[in-house]
Amino acid sequence: MADITVRPMTSDDADRVLAIYQAGLDGGNASFETTAPTWTTFDEGKLPDHRLVAVDADDTVVGWVAVSPTSSRAVYAGVVEHSVYVDPAARGRGVARLLLDALIASTEAAGIWTIQSGVFSENTASLTLHQRAGFRVIGIRERVGRHHGRWRDVVLLERRSPVI
Repeated sequence: MADITVRPMTSDDADRVLAIYQAGLDGGNASFETTAPTWTTFDEGKLPDHRLVAVDADDTVVGWVAVSPTSSRAVYAGVVEHSVYVDPAARGRGVARLLLDALIASTEAAGIWTIQSGVFSENTASLTLHQRAGFRVIGIRERVGRHHGRWRDVVLLERRSPVI
């Protein structure tokens, strides 16, 4: 992992971030979405202080993590939903864990007390990753939506900060 570092995401990363996002969507186990949004839509939906990219020695983006607010209500200001995606060619190298650890540090420093996510039940690699990073399963939304013609279950995960 010495050749992978994490830095803030910038608009210069847009093409790689969206390409990695689309590759994850094309894999079929990442999201109910099937097409990555435009950069403008992506940018508007993510909190700017908690968007990070993992880059290799050549500064090529190999993964990203970002959060969205779960609600506009002030009482939920410390609760966010995250997404983490890794380039298929970089999987199995610890990139996602590096990104999650950096995100946890970033959100805790900002006073965010809960990070949550929904993961398809078939995405066992993501479920294992999240549990190893301190997330816990809080429930399963069974048959919550149709994706590519079949009903999908979504496992709800959260990580509560022990310091906030």
